[in-house]
Amino acid sequence: MATTTYVISVAAQLAGMHPQTLRQYDRLGIVIPARTKGRGRRYTPRDVERLREVQRLSQDEGINLEGIRRILELESQLDHTSEQLAALRREVESLRNQLEKHEERRDRVFAASAQGDVLPLRRGRRASMKRQGGELVHVPRPGALVRIDESGSVILLPRNNR
Repeated sequence: MATTTYVISVAAQLAGMHPQTLRQYDRLGIVIPARTKGRGRRYTPRDVERLREVQRLSQDEGINLEGIRRILELESQLDHTSEQLAALRREVESLRNQLEKHEERRDRVFAASAQGDVLPLRRGRRASMKRQGGELVHVPRPGALVRIDESGSVILLPRNNR
């Protein structure tokens, strides 16, 4: 996609300045336009807006060119930092989502019936006397693993047998 650019005379006219002023701003690093292969200056609409801002700061606020250069430099750094912050916030959100999914998997506990059926349960949930596949399953505490023997009794398995 081609971006609109202006030669120095048009950009100067749009900004309400003399072309020599634009050359001076380029030399001072205040507004640095793109260059053609023949080294001609090409100003974007954003450059023209910056030129207008430079003029406003100089004429209305009485700020010298070095002060204006520093203000524009700090604004550029602020924009860059804001973009980095937004990217970091997106990354934090993505990591939170990944962690949440991981925690959902990690927080599952399991109970087993006498037939060997394994029942997934959420940590903190009790499946007290829940009928599953013809068997009553009871989880006495979150994170506990149980086995149901042939008589229907619930047997709490020790932690080291997991």
